[in-house]
Amino acid sequence: MQGQSQQQAYDRGITIFSPDGRLYQVEYAREAVKRGTASVGVRAEDGVVLAADKRARSPLMEPESIEKLHKADDHVGVASAGHVADARQLIDFARRQAQVNRLRYGEAMGIETLTKTITDHIQQYTQVGGARPFGVALIVGGIENGEPRLFETDPSGTPYEWKALSIGSDRSDLRDYLESEYEDGLSTDEAMGLALDALARANDDGLRPEGVGVATITVEDETFTEPSNEELASVLDDRGILAADDEEAEADEDQ
Repeated sequence: MQGQSQQQAYDRGITIFSPDGRLYQVEYAREAVKRGTASVGVRAEDGVVLAADKRARSPLMEPESIEKLHKADDHVGVASAGHVADARQLIDFARRQAQVNRLRYGEAMGIETLTKTITDHIQQYTQVGGARPFGVALIVGGIENGEPRLFETDPSGTPYEWKALSIGSDRSDLRDYLESEYEDGLSTDEAMGLALDALARANDDGLRPEGVGVATITVEDETFTEPSNEELASVLDDRGILAADDEEAEADEDQ
């Protein structure tokens, strides 16, 4: 009983390390991220692509109300996995920091600087009593000094830079696929196809345009852009991963 009591003490206190150096609440926050639908980021030669699984839990739900992709600044996009409410708080924080930087210095905030500012904020919630860690991971992508950059934030407050990554459910399988298929020198269009192919591996029935979100930021215009459902349907069809009922609907329209 005494051992169990000690275990519960480490379990409930975010500011207390366990004897083996673990913060259980941070580990639980990582588990919350795994329960979220997948998001993928791919860095291309000329830009960054973010893609997210936005499947609705019910046909009565409006697809536009599912928040997985966010514009943090003109040149920065963010994808999330985990608790949506936690993600919104961090996105709002990122937007404020980006605007403060523009007002103070008259220039866009660097992607690495913005990511580390976010993770510094996240880290504070791993050592403050009476609070809990953010149960969300973010993919932060954008253009910095003419170069595409892609970062991940972790509930512990640690930033990582990637060429391609996935967060959320099926992370290991999607990461294995990205590791095997990613090549240096991809164009933005090729990176978009790779990101959608990765998401399709977690959806046996294929992808629907309204059930997936995609955003690109290219070196050319440094602008956060989201393709329309019609454009997404065309890309999904070309890659052979369009959901069957959508393919049948297109066939009917052609007839």
